[in-house]
Amino acid sequence: MTIITLLQSSPVLFICLTIGFGLLVGSFLNVVIYRLPVMMEREWQEQCAELNDQQAPKCDPFTLSAPRSRCPQCNHAITAAENIPIISYVFLKGKCRECKANISLRYPLIEALTGLLSGIVAWQFGFDWTCLGALLLTWSLIALTFIDVDHQLLPDSITLPLMWLGIFFNLFSSYTDLHSSIVGAIAGYLSLWLVFHGFKLATGKEGMGYGDFKLLAALGAWLGWVLLPLIILLSSLVGAIIGISLIIFRKHQRDIPIPFGPYLATAGWLALIWGVEINTLYLGWMTS
Repeated sequence: MTIITLLQSSPVLFICLTIGFGLLVGSFLNVVIYRLPVMMEREWQEQCAELNDQQAPKCDPFTLSAPRSRCPQCNHAITAAENIPIISYVFLKGKCRECKANISLRYPLIEALTGLLSGIVAWQFGFDWTCLGALLLTWSLIALTFIDVDHQLLPDSITLPLMWLGIFFNLFSSYTDLHSSIVGAIAGYLSLWLVFHGFKLATGKEGMGYGDFKLLAALGAWLGWVLLPLIILLSSLVGAIIGISLIIFRKHQRDIPIPFGPYLATAGWLALIWGVEINTLYLGWMTS
């Protein structure tokens, strides 16, 4: 029996392996979430220096693979044994092996979240190439969520390839037909673009960033225009509840912007997994 035949015949094994691989991907996403914004900032500094005919400051190479991850307190290089998802955090008791500085709990939580969501995707799609696409979308949404939380930024280097990848998968009608995919990408971008400019005309302020347009365009490319109203409704509802709660309970100042990307990403993932069922339930409730 080949590995492919075994995975096809044993859904439980496939889900377990996907969860394990998702934990590893979650460890890599921690790197992306931290390093990609820094890489972008350095690129912007180089471009600004070039426009001003200045010499850009020289920095050591900084990519997703180099230099090795280190403790920010004592500069201890993280070994492979100290970088096992979740297990290393538990073994080290959440502290650096050298200086005993606390390691952020967010690292294992992102690893666990990635593993969990990957397992749900495997359960929903089974051993099929559509599962691969759904996993790529899920991992991208996790990275975008936490980058937006930290920096209020949705990098083009993730959102734009994500949009084209969605269209590519739907060349084969993986999640929707190609026509719905292309219309979804266009409608996703233009809908928030119109909201952005309408809000700016009415208030003189910018209510969201251009990255939000591109993220919704990517979700439209993956899931089609039919699910866009559901994504917008869910993201707006969750965003409103969390935003009001932050203002009331944490005294979050109203003039401090709250990133919208995490709500779009959450709604998009829910639509990926249960969008058809939610739409059917909602339409049935509306017509009853």
